[in-house]
Amino acid sequence: MPTFSELVRSHTDLDEADVAWLQLLQADWQIIADLSFADLVLWLPDREGSGFWAAGQMRPTTGPTAYVDDVVGTFVPAGRRPMLDAAYREGRLVREGDPEWRDDVPVRVETIPVRRAGRVIGVVGRNTNLLGVRTPSRLELSYLQTAADLTQMIANGHFPAPGQRSDHADSPRVGDGFLRVDGAGRVVYASPNALSVYRRLGLSGDLTGVALADLTRDLVPPRKRPDEETLSAVLGGRAHRDTEIGTDNVSLIVRSIPLRPQGDHLGALVLVRDVTDLRRRDRELVTKDATIREIHHRVKNNLQTVAALLRLQARRIDSESAKSALEEAVRRVGSIAIVHETLSQAVEETVAFDEIADRLGAMVTEVSAMGGRVRVRREGSFGVLPSEGSTALAMVLTEILQNAVEHGFDPDADTTGQILVRVQRIVGRLHLTVDDDGRGLPDGFTLDGSTNLGLSIVRTLVESELGGQLELGPVPGGTGTRAMVDVPVE
Repeated sequence: MPTFSELVRSHTDLDEADVAWLQLLQADWQIIADLSFADLVLWLPDREGSGFWAAGQMRPTTGPTAYVDDVVGTFVPAGRRPMLDAAYREGRLVREGDPEWRDDVPVRVETIPVRRAGRVIGVVGRNTNLLGVRTPSRLELSYLQTAADLTQMIANGHFPAPGQRSDHADSPRVGDGFLRVDGAGRVVYASPNALSVYRRLGLSGDLTGVALADLTRDLVPPRKRPDEETLSAVLGGRAHRDTEIGTDNVSLIVRSIPLRPQGDHLGALVLVRDVTDLRRRDRELVTKDATIREIHHRVKNNLQTVAALLRLQARRIDSESAKSALEEAVRRVGSIAIVHETLSQAVEETVAFDEIADRLGAMVTEVSAMGGRVRVRREGSFGVLPSEGSTALAMVLTEILQNAVEHGFDPDADTTGQILVRVQRIVGRLHLTVDDDGRGLPDGFTLDGSTNLGLSIVRTLVESELGGQLELGPVPGGTGTRAMVDVPVE
């Protein structure tokens, strides 16, 4: 199915402002579909003037659908549906005509011109499944009247409101709680769900006839509500926006859509949603994230303490081999500590690994016997990696760099060297190549026959922990050694 942007770009002459207006309309049209108990289809005129393209579709959650199949991407030639042509050409709502039959279902079709800046830029088809129609209740009558006001606003260019969107995750919907207020901000009708929401705030009576802003001031303490101007504008139905209110135990989102079908303000649609559970979960997640970051911070501190103890022990040992082993342990512990330090500063359990790689390269060269005469350079980006694999990858990179510095260059010779780290992410895999310009591998070297502890650690981590492959050999067409690591990544 083509996207909205693809259809607009391929088949219409609408400009960016027109597209932005239509996107604002689509952000709110679930409300209109639910109030209408009808499917909505957005039809856009073809640039050749030969017909209309279906560029968007919305089904109601309050009634049966009139479209079982998706119609986005469908083309209707001019003349095949006269109601579409009339709404676009004459700029008026078209309701005349007999019901259409679709799969043995009678469907009432209405067409609504979408007007912006005095121009009709599209048509919304409203399709009602008549099998679901029955004698309407007061709730349904209020829904339908509000839907009629909103569609008239669309036809007159008063809806949507510029700059306002309601398609964020916790925005209230029609079924959460529906209120209709008059021009003075008094409740004309409140749905049972809306009444339940306000009773959670502490309301003991009814909502009908009550000034919603005044009632809310009585129920909600000042520290739990917005400023007076915002409260009066939203709860009074004069501002097209939402706000959050509540008590110590209850949190609500209130959204207001002023109604002015003929240009004059006659009231508003007010939607309310109880988000108490959502806010509680949000607080739990914030607490959990803070706890995880604190754990990583403490692990980093503990690892640095371990490294310091190992370093002190190394200074007290006369055996050069034992001292070298302890220094290697200090380096390995340090590489793990760097990962936990990065995680302690991250909001999510992922790691931007480029910073870690650069710090590991600096750490390895600074403490080596080469005294900083080897420079590590990186090409490409590791990107963001899951935290569970970052520690193993950090140790792999540390060991490869350490081997390159320790075995690739002669510390007694007055020479400099370079290690090039190339990294590339392709189709779910991470390709890492580490090249040095040192003296290369000894004759007859094989990875399987190596007894080097560092290489054994690297091979175990790559194959067992990361599920990847390790190769070691000469740099093609030059001197030095190349280590290649290939591991899967999300």
